[in-house]
Amino acid sequence: MNGIESFASLPMWAGFIAFVLGMLAVDVLLLGGRHAHKVSVKEALGWSLVWVMLAFVFCGVLWLYLDHHIGREFANQKSLEFLSGYLIEKSLSVDNIFVFLVIFGYFAVPAEMQRRVLLCGVVGAIVMRAVMILLGAWLIAQFSWIMYLFGAFLIITGIKMLIFADQESDLNDNVLLKFLRRHLRISNSYDGEKFFTRRNGLRYFTPLLLVLILIEISDLIFAVDSIPAIFAITTDPFIVFTSNMFAIMGLRALYFLLADVAHRFQYLKYGLALVLVFVGGKMVLAYWFHIPVLFSLLVVALILLASVLLSLVLSRQREL
Repeated sequence: MNGIESFASLPMWAGFIAFVLGMLAVDVLLLGGRHAHKVSVKEALGWSLVWVMLAFVFCGVLWLYLDHHIGREFANQKSLEFLSGYLIEKSLSVDNIFVFLVIFGYFAVPAEMQRRVLLCGVVGAIVMRAVMILLGAWLIAQFSWIMYLFGAFLIITGIKMLIFADQESDLNDNVLLKFLRRHLRISNSYDGEKFFTRRNGLRYFTPLLLVLILIEISDLIFAVDSIPAIFAITTDPFIVFTSNMFAIMGLRALYFLLADVAHRFQYLKYGLALVLVFVGGKMVLAYWFHIPVLFSLLVVALILLASVLLSLVLSRQREL
């Protein structure tokens, strides 16, 4: 195992981090707007296409750089690793969206107030993913056997997703939410996009802060699933980090794009569960049998495509 070794130099890391910060600034100031508003499907579609296009442009630039400096075979390998990791992380981020819908629906958050919460959630997810990627790479470097533990964890998680895919989440029984309501002074209504407000001279937390906390917790939980999944594809921290960042940065736009039609993709959860089982199995069998990255990419793509098509066909039949 290469562990924390990577082909990427310090300037490459610094350049990509600067790119991430710059694109987040563009998202906030130019496309997101400074004032609360409902993000239209057209706006969300445009921004989603931008993120996907940037991911493929990055992959192309990476291939050209590696082909020129290291060699064609290495360039092909790392490009496939990036695309596979990006596809897995992008698909698993859809599961985040289902949870976001439950949280926003439970708190009856108006559509125009969801934008800021999701932006904070994305920033928090970026920080958490970066920390977990570094931790995961260090663990793999120190204890190579932990890859098999990651694999077993993903298989168990995927099986649980298959079993409980149709189970509805009930936030009324959420332990964290009950604790926060008991120990924080929460207002009964929203105050725009503010997380804090003043009522009768007293400082209150708005329900939007509870929404943000639950979203950050859900991001952390999903990171625990997704980070081991991409380590099944590659242990190169730069590939893991960049593919994760492109998937996470496009999460907010993807939410607004799918929010009104998420019910049509009810079988996608089964596809995501099968993806986790597959990549977990790949990690567990790695010692005895190596599954090529290209084969992994094709399998994951076919599973997701089949689950999306099945969802669309069956949802249309129910509407007829």
